[in-house]
Amino acid sequence: MTLTLAAAEQILADNFAPWVLDLGLTVESVTSDGTGGTDGAVLRLPWSDRLAREGGGLSGQALMAAADTATVIAVAAARGGFVPMTTVQQSISFQRAVVGSDVLVRARLTKAGKRMAFADITMTAEGTEETAAHATAVYALLG
Repeated sequence: MTLTLAAAEQILADNFAPWVLDLGLTVESVTSDGTGGTDGAVLRLPWSDRLAREGGGLSGQALMAAADTATVIAVAAARGGFVPMTTVQQSISFQRAVVGSDVLVRARLTKAGKRMAFADITMTAEGTEETAAHATAVYALLG
């Protein structure tokens, strides 16, 4: 079953804490080929002064939450809908500051099994291909 953008947005609305929803994330696209080869999601993290740290760059906490959230949507795309899951591990490297720009958060599953999913997440400021942050994540699939 293919996950639609509307269904992905509903998963976002129904399954995340209010403070995560306050980030203003929107789902730009979801992809799935049913084999795990191209399962993924792209979310937009809109720029907000409220998310900036001292010096004006987007905070690492906002980027980490966005990466985590995008991975949940990518797993849902692979499964054709939301399934209970939990983050087991997430690692992130911050490579350049994002100032005054939306961030595109691209989560791609590198492996999706029955009980575990592995993801590679790249975050770029809108309008550039230069990586602002790169993350990897491991999820336990509970259902």
